[in-house]
Amino acid sequence: MSKIKNDTILRAFRGEATDYTPVWYMRQAGRSQKEYRELKEKYSLFEITHQPELAAYVTRLPVEQYNVDAAILYKDIMTPLPGIGVDVDIKSGIGPVIANPVRNLQDIEKLGSLDPNRDIPYILETIKLLTEEQLEVPLIGFSGAPFTLASYMIEGGPSKNYHKTKSLMYSDPAAWFALMDKLAEVSITYAKAQVNAGASAIQIFDSWVGALNAADYRTFIKPTMEHIFQSLRELNVPLILFGVGASHQIMEWNDLPVDVIGLDWRLSIKEARDKGITKTLQGNLDPAFLTSDWKVLEERTKDILDQGRQAGPHVFNLGHGVTPEISPSVLKQLTAFIHSYSAKQNSIL
Repeated sequence: MSKIKNDTILRAFRGEATDYTPVWYMRQAGRSQKEYRELKEKYSLFEITHQPELAAYVTRLPVEQYNVDAAILYKDIMTPLPGIGVDVDIKSGIGPVIANPVRNLQDIEKLGSLDPNRDIPYILETIKLLTEEQLEVPLIGFSGAPFTLASYMIEGGPSKNYHKTKSLMYSDPAAWFALMDKLAEVSITYAKAQVNAGASAIQIFDSWVGALNAADYRTFIKPTMEHIFQSLRELNVPLILFGVGASHQIMEWNDLPVDVIGLDWRLSIKEARDKGITKTLQGNLDPAFLTSDWKVLEERTKDILDQGRQAGPHVFNLGHGVTPEISPSVLKQLTAFIHSYSAKQNSIL
């Protein structure tokens, strides 16, 4: 049985009025926390996620330390890929590295299908531990989107320009759409398994899709995303889409059957509303502000909260993830400020 006592963020995700602006932070689990760094001296990311007790501990730490309104499951977007035959390792200072990159249709046809109970039972066990025993706020599950997963699989690791990915997309559409179909099914299966295990919302990270222009997004990506979100609607949980540097695709996203659009810091909440975005918005503080003077951080946070309140509905978050140099004490102070300032402003209305 779920132990959720604070469902404020779920109501905000669904566009309902709330007493204050709820908040969570991308990459809030890990990165800058002392306890997490101590764990990472002993275990790799994959080793932590394969131990449900440890993964649950890392997931709930920011809830306990910062008083945020949701937990985000500690894992990586690469987590389901070994199950379909992708040889991936997370290398410190580099990120995901793929030993068997995809180059053609034959490589894609070799990929298998994800079976959550066989391939990721430790993820499901972590979710059950958290939602049945440990958390009193909602747990957000997530999956990487097909373009972002494909970019790693084709490039062999992180990329600055995604030339190999785009080349396959432009030069071999049959192979490209076969890969999109394969990864769409992975995303759908993975997200459904997380919700069935107890997750209360799903965020799809299309972190690097901003590398494409709007026309190419419409042609090569949007049909796949339509299929994913339409398939996930039956779960009856809030669905969130987020990407970096993708403001030029925002109207395409607004057409998708999602509940929440996550903004990075390049497009303000007001600008998004002025463009005609009507869905709940999530975001969008530049993480760089978290290492600036408190007064500077406070003023920028007020501006984002004011824009969110006037245009509503809004969930506060960062425009990307927490970085290692950010102090946990700042995140705790920021969370308290977001709650108190937004509650006060709402009471004035």
